[in-house]
Amino acid sequence: MKIRTPVVDFINEYENSGITRFHMPGHKGRVLHGLENMDITEISGADYLFEAEGIIAQSESITSQLFGAARTLYSTEGSSLSIKTMLGIIKTCRKNASEKMLIVAPRNVHKAFINGCCLLDAEVRWVYPSSLSSQICSSSISADDVKRTIENCHRKPDAVYITSPDYLGNIADIDGIAYICRSFGVPLLVDNAHGAYLRFLEKSMHPIDLGADICVDSAHKTLPVYTGGGYLHISKNAPSEWCDSAKEVMALFASTSPSYLIMGSLDKCCGELQGDLPHRIRDSVKKVATVAQKLNAIGWKTMNAEPLKLTIYSESNGYSGSELSDILRAAKIECEYSDSSCVVLMCSPYNDDVDYERLITTFESIPKSESILTKEPDKIPHAVVKMSIREAYFSHGERIRVEDAEGRICARSAVSCQPSIPVVVPGEVITADIIKILKRYSIFYVNVI
Repeated sequence: MKIRTPVVDFINEYENSGITRFHMPGHKGRVLHGLENMDITEISGADYLFEAEGIIAQSESITSQLFGAARTLYSTEGSSLSIKTMLGIIKTCRKNASEKMLIVAPRNVHKAFINGCCLLDAEVRWVYPSSLSSQICSSSISADDVKRTIENCHRKPDAVYITSPDYLGNIADIDGIAYICRSFGVPLLVDNAHGAYLRFLEKSMHPIDLGADICVDSAHKTLPVYTGGGYLHISKNAPSEWCDSAKEVMALFASTSPSYLIMGSLDKCCGELQGDLPHRIRDSVKKVATVAQKLNAIGWKTMNAEPLKLTIYSESNGYSGSELSDILRAAKIECEYSDSSCVVLMCSPYNDDVDYERLITTFESIPKSESILTKEPDKIPHAVVKMSIREAYFSHGERIRVEDAEGRICARSAVSCQPSIPVVVPGEVITADIIKILKRYSIFYVNVI
């Protein structure tokens, strides 16, 4: 199969053309950092991201075929842009436009979802699992949880929105949730930011293949793409008007100056996915499984997470996640995320055997002590909603200490970065239980109305 990379080919030709640049950007292709000569703008022949008819449209079309989607859009502003676009497509194309948009979602949504609901004035009905989660990153909802929530809504929701995989690596029952959504005639939206590679396993675990109607991938998280590169995939089962309106909706939220460095890296990744990268992904999955087995064998407890993620429960061996991440950093290993109870390591085919050997050797050298699991962590409580997200966000507010916030209404999402998942959402009452959780995630100030 001939590998096609139309964006990269155009940039390379332009770079080697010797042309004088009297256009943006201001560096004029002169090398300062190293990539300036490939950093162009929407000149003649380079196409336009939000009105794509040329090389960008060709590249997106090739990528959509690789992912089995009806249409794939490139994002140069990560999944944050694509999440807002997803919601915007639903609002634009829904049949019942006279009522406020209603979305069903679990609590472990990214801040971009809340921002999208704020901008689009959407109402959210939260899905709570039968057993409350003790991790803001994780919300292991079942199809039955979704079914129960839809049934308890005052009207049929406009969409169900879930995050899978979550930040710790849990994968939702997308098959089962998609079945429930179809039975109610409600589209399923999936934030698959951490799982772009799932399409290329021995058996695809990608949301589009499991029944999602539309989903977003942060290509840069697990594939060889510059930071900010992402995909928005629309299923072949989705209404055709979603595909027709998608570019205009994305343009509503996006910069008019998309990065060609990022688009070029998305196109280059498209070429890699036409080559041997899928095989390398599958090989890496096996390596990560072997590493997990070795870590467990030497006494470190790992979670059964998505295939290219290692989530290690540090508390079982006497460390907080933050303490363990400091030890790893001293050994020249930087993790993706840590909190009071665990450390998350993200892997890819571009981690080599030396990386894994260093990881195992480091864990072998760390002394283990008694578990510090002395009590059950605070549960994420049910929200007490007093105002809409939009109304609260645009109300006059003040920034106060968390311990003074009990009984006040949240004005801005209170998040720990990473994972940028709100503990409390605009319009919700801040309770004593919420204050405990905010402090646990080192959030000591909050904006209230």
